[in-house]
Amino acid sequence: MRTFLISDNKDTWVGMRLCGVDGVIVHSRKEVLDQINLVFKDDSIGLLLLTEKIVDLAKDEVMEYKLKKAIPMIIEIPDRHGTTRSGDAISQYIRDSVGIKI
Repeated sequence: MRTFLISDNKDTWVGMRLCGVDGVIVHSRKEVLDQINLVFKDDSIGLLLLTEKIVDLAKDEVMEYKLKKAIPMIIEIPDRHGTTRSGDAISQYIRDSVGIKI
């Protein structure tokens, strides 16, 4: 299984390429959705990395994929500037996914 990155940032893309991870740089919501659809059609990709800004462009669709599709697993990563998420991002994810406040 391969890992694939969808990034909004050239530095993150270059860093992942140095680790052997293929990927693309996109900037619009349409490009994000098109790339995600291409990844889900490729059975060789087992892990999809998305930068936080990419997730923000298509938050509802990404959450739906996370909930309904097991492969590829979607992981949200910060870019080189660090995270923009609040300290309770995991609690918020659980609340959105399961509907339980912890």
